Amino acid sequence: MSDLKKYIAKRKQQDPDFWKEYDERFETFKLGVLLKQARKEAGITQEQIARELKTTKSVISRMENHATDIRLSTLEKFAKALGRRIEVSLV
Repeated sequence: MSDLKKYIAKRKQQDPDFWKEYDERFETFKLGVLLKQARKEAGITQEQIARELKTTKSVISRMENHATDIRLSTLEKFAKALGRRIEVSLV
């Protein structure tokens, strides 16, 4: 078990209420990181992708930093603007 997993297991025992939704929040965080990383790798600014999606820079910033309740169609447009595509899986 990794140090991070050990730490999380220990903290879950210490404060179960805080960690109730940890997995969901972590997945949301990862999505934002992936969006930001893909945009930067494409060499596109938040302003540029905002224009492409016909929205504002602040909306793009929220997507990258708080990635909650993003519509699949919006994710697809974001990916398309970067020359990429979205893959969805159920595990």
